Amino acid sequence: MSEDRGVAALLRLMAWMSPAFPVGGFSYSGGLEKAVEDRRVSDAAGLYGWVEVLLRSGSLWNDAVFLADAWRNGTDAVALSEAADLARALASSAERYRETVLLGDAFVSAAGAWPHAVLELLPKEVPYPVAIGAVAAGHGVPLRETVAAFLHAGVSQIVSAGIRLGVAGQKDGVAILAASEASIGEMAARAVQSTLDDLGSATVIADTATMRHEMQGTRLFRS
Repeated sequence: MSEDRGVAALLRLMAWMSPAFPVGGFSYSGGLEKAVEDRRVSDAAGLYGWVEVLLRSGSLWNDAVFLADAWRNGTDAVALSEAADLARALASSAERYRETVLLGDAFVSAAGAWPHAVLELLPKEVPYPVAIGAVAAGHGVPLRETVAAFLHAGVSQIVSAGIRLGVAGQKDGVAILAASEASIGEMAARAVQSTLDDLGSATVIADTATMRHEMQGTRLFRS
């Protein structure tokens, strides 16, 4: 890859993973809001623990696997459709399902600012990580960097939700992001080598929190 193409790929990845990119990620907590209400997460240390579990054994890991698979199959409409079907089927709750498909469709719509044939290969109601993986591959963005940026954005979203829910402050949030760098790098490296056979989670509390959030009375977030 030439230096100019490398810079262009980096700039696009930064734009796609930016909080300003119009996918609406700020409105989701992934069940954290319910965990805070139940006092399972009540301070910065608990928020960091929540992030680590999702990175290593939960939804963030599974999303990284789907992203890597979509990146490798970015020109295969059938493979992308099958991965999208599996990702939707593995959504742990109705809110989680809506979150991933709404983010995915919003991403595809906004990514149209960079026209590319890959956008026509993606199915409707495409899960967020599948959309990102396919589009990144189409634009020549390296896989490991894409996964790392995606995981960092996911952690940032959870930390931002925790700050808005009052369990951590801004400095705490920055400290959590700094402390998460090693785990993000490690999980990105693992995801690059993964296949769909590596999907799986062990986060029962987090998964059930997304289910129970549907019945929560007062809510700031959509999940």
